[in-house]
Amino acid sequence: MKLKAILWVSAFSPLLFSCVSNKKFKASEDRYTKLSSDYAMLQGKLNDCERTLKDSVNSFDSQRKLIGAKIENLKDNNNTLVNQLKDLSVITSSQAESIKKSLDNIGAKDAYIQDLQSAIQRKDSLNMVLVMNLKGAIGNLDDQDINIKVEKGVVYIDISDKLLFKSGSYDVTDRAKEVLGKVAKVLINQPAIEFMVEGHTDSNPFRRGVLLDNWDLSVKRATSVVRILQNDYGIPPARITAAGRSEYIPLQSNDTQEGRAANRRTRIVILPQLDQFFQLLEKK
Repeated sequence: MKLKAILWVSAFSPLLFSCVSNKKFKASEDRYTKLSSDYAMLQGKLNDCERTLKDSVNSFDSQRKLIGAKIENLKDNNNTLVNQLKDLSVITSSQAESIKKSLDNIGAKDAYIQDLQSAIQRKDSLNMVLVMNLKGAIGNLDDQDINIKVEKGVVYIDISDKLLFKSGSYDVTDRAKEVLGKVAKVLINQPAIEFMVEGHTDSNPFRRGVLLDNWDLSVKRATSVVRILQNDYGIPPARITAAGRSEYIPLQSNDTQEGRAANRRTRIVILPQLDQFFQLLEKK
């Protein structure tokens, strides 16, 4: 009897091991297929960013060459005009030189304005690349929970209250830390960027413990997010500003439940690099 049992196990063992091996192989094959799909999607996004940046650089270079040609043409026209006036003896040599300097100044100011416009266009293009990187890092998160946009040359990241905090609390949830980590990964790779974390509430009066009102709640929520970015993800604190805006900058009316939910949010504002424009001004 024992001999029969041994013979039966010996006969079916290869079949059992074959089934287990096939299952593992199928699971590995499915995982490989998913990883390949994710890689292809990320590679596509990277290619889109590179094409956008390359097109922007080519456009700026073409504009710079065109502006340079216009300036040189303007100078030639100015010199021709001044020489014609001198030949006609309408003006003296000193007057001609004064007119020439005035025309040169006009050309320089025009070039300066063009430089500022190019700088603004370059910043807008870099902002768009930053937005694409943020959206790629965060992935397919519900648009109701997080919204990334550019308005008037400034990048805004709005994160809903229900994603970050429990009702009436300023303790950051574990799910929120995961999202903030993805945002931090993009921001830390842009060392020239400074940003402000703003806390916003709805208009319902709030008072609990040491928190006296919505001002206190909005500030505490902003500083809670700032500490996560600094302590957990290593963003230098000198690049961060924390601010509480209370209930006074609503996105929607506070008369409805949906409107109040939209107004309870934390906003990360990528601050404009105004020092670059001041440096341009100082050179003139």
